[in-house]
Amino acid sequence: WTLLSEKVGQLMDWTGKRAVIRMNGEKFRRFVKAPPRNYSVVIMFTALQPQRQCGVCKQADEEYQILANSWRYSSAFTNKVFFATVDFDEGSDVFQMLNMNSAPSFIHFPAKGKPKKSDSYELQVRGFAAEQLARWVGDRTDVQIRVIRPPNYAGPLMLGFLLAVIGGLAYLRRNNLEFLYNKNVWAFSALCFCLIMTSGQMWNHIRGPPYAHKNPTTGQVSYIHGSSQAQFVAETHIVLLFNSAVTMGMVLLHEAATSDMDIGKRKIMCVAGIGLVMLFFSWLLSIFRAKYHGYPYSFLLS
Repeated sequence: WTLLSEKVGQLMDWTGKRAVIRMNGEKFRRFVKAPPRNYSVVIMFTALQPQRQCGVCKQADEEYQILANSWRYSSAFTNKVFFATVDFDEGSDVFQMLNMNSAPSFIHFPAKGKPKKSDSYELQVRGFAAEQLARWVGDRTDVQIRVIRPPNYAGPLMLGFLLAVIGGLAYLRRNNLEFLYNKNVWAFSALCFCLIMTSGQMWNHIRGPPYAHKNPTTGQVSYIHGSSQAQFVAETHIVLLFNSAVTMGMVLLHEAATSDMDIGKRKIMCVAGIGLVMLFFSWLLSIFRAKYHGYPYSFLLS
């Protein structure tokens, strides 16, 4: 009991200084692996050094810091659970010990027994938003953390600026507001809204997935998630671009069939439209095949 109280006391002292405890191999073995232990430890395995070029690690670390600070300064704070990080450049032996080859990763080390499969956070499925991490921690430890974010005025300021610009333009053209009745303006606005929504932007807003995934061992960057249950932010941008190109192709084909331009220009528009639809639809289908394994159909690209 004396050893346990010393370990808990040391962890409480570190947490009092920083909500997230920085661990190396020695600290990990002493405070996480070695008994006795009556507390849980949630560890983020990361690679924050500039030479690792892990942008996702920095984004995940910001959310992790928000979660840990929300717990540290909560009225319900106890020594039941601690938050820590292990950086690859400070604890590569820990990565080797756990056979880890990717970052960032989150693992919960329970007070009793070894971590189970459910103690590994599904980052690529749930994203790294502090609220998602808090739900996972609550499921694993029964500790409910209310995430408190620092105030962010960027969104309201941008909205206010946008409304001011729109109001200013409307005021300057107050004597000629015919553009508000322009069908093309409303059609283009509706089309942009549909493309943004169908590309998965709302899913990103809710789940907070990483922009992409970089393997710290091989350095390979993945922009398309390999599962149908998750996606990267970069993936939604790619899908948005491809859907826009297919839409542009369909618009060109429609214009080629209905416009009064000379036959030469209409032929060029028709060929360009067919090319856009065929090429980008083929790429969209290849992404679908990569995410839904076993899908039998393809077009142009296998």
